[in-house]
Amino acid sequence: MPVVVLAGFLGSGKTTLLNHLLHRSGGSRIGAVVNDFGAIEIDAMAVAGALGDSTVSLGNGCLCCAVDVSELDVYLERLAEPSAEIDVIVIEASGLAEPQELVRMVLASENPRVVYGGLVEVVDAAEFLETRQRHPEIDRHLAIADLVVVNKLDRAEDGERVLALVRSISDGAAVVPATYGRIDPEFLFDCRPSEERIGQLSFDDLHRHDHDTQDGHEHTGHLHTGYDSVAFVSDAPLDPRRLMDFLDGRADGLYRIKGYVDFGPYDPRNRYAVHAVGRFLRFYPEPWADHDGTGDERRLSQLVLIGAGIDAPALSKELEACRGKNDTPQADEHGMWGVLRYVQEAAAEEPEASYDNL
Repeated sequence: MPVVVLAGFLGSGKTTLLNHLLHRSGGSRIGAVVNDFGAIEIDAMAVAGALGDSTVSLGNGCLCCAVDVSELDVYLERLAEPSAEIDVIVIEASGLAEPQELVRMVLASENPRVVYGGLVEVVDAAEFLETRQRHPEIDRHLAIADLVVVNKLDRAEDGERVLALVRSISDGAAVVPATYGRIDPEFLFDCRPSEERIGQLSFDDLHRHDHDTQDGHEHTGHLHTGYDSVAFVSDAPLDPRRLMDFLDGRADGLYRIKGYVDFGPYDPRNRYAVHAVGRFLRFYPEPWADHDGTGDERRLSQLVLIGAGIDAPALSKELEACRGKNDTPQADEHGMWGVLRYVQEAAAEEPEASYDNL
């Protein structure tokens, strides 16, 4: 059974791509190991409905450093069992994971039922030039990929330039342009590297270096060493005006925001998936499971914020201030205008926009 590593920087569209594959796999059955950097497993929530019991969720850290090979084998064993009836396993890495480390781990697996199926690297075309400037190690990630999906070309100022640059960096990998993560599933299932492609990873690449330790290798050079996350959960609805003030004035260094928001009386039928990368922001309404008011679904706002050099306590305090007032008798009819401004833009761009844009 092939094990495909799906990687890419924060907000590149890995979950979007995975959800697209799940809905258009042509009958192929996919199991997934989903790894979130933050303490709230937002990405796992976004794919769990489609995968059911075929999902293993790992939160609050990068898989490349949070578990070792033996632990990963436990998860692979569960998904590779014949009774699971799965055809391919996809490891969706966090946006700050080290792809080379994940490739090592899969290649080192002692599970006889699985084989390394290749590295798929997802690139955010709109943010790529700036991201590469901040993180030149992105070039190293692309160089070992077997398939590169250049996503969000519709948002890039010069998509052709990005495509040409990615092709020049990627060493023999197939480079596929995409919007909304829409690629032919056959690209994923057929991206298993040849012996020559695996051979491009040297012995030193595939084995830990001398400075690595048994208790956990040093993370020097890994993207996540420069980033922090903030997890926010509220069982009280958020005030849309206050939340928009927070989002419009978000601090420098706060690069990624994802999650779900309950606006309570402002829209009792829907929760809103929120997706922010850099200065880009979109909301996607989706009905609560008990939108008719007859169910017992617990309504929560759950957000993860990721950034470099951020003041986590201050951000948590600002989010706490976004809670609605308990003594408000009814919603301000204009309170949602700031939110709907981004919903309407998203709907015009993409009629099918929903949770899978996370």
